[in-house]
Amino acid sequence: MSAYEPEIGDLVYDEATRRIGAAVDRVGPRWQLKPPGGGREWDAHGPLRAATQEERLSCGVALANARSRGEWP
Repeated sequence: MSAYEPEIGDLVYDEATRRIGAAVDRVGPRWQLKPPGGGREWDAHGPLRAATQEERLSCGVALANARSRGEWP
């Protein structure tokens, strides 16, 4: 079985940092990920996998809550 290879824009789970991010670029063997609502990018050092439906929903709820608190535009 081969390792998961995301497409640019895919929401992925970074197993090393235990965070969800959108794949924005690939530099050598590492992927650069960005939080779904924006923020600082990070280099994924661990294996990646596609974000589950539950993780996608959780991100959406977190973003909606942050917007309701005025933390995101």
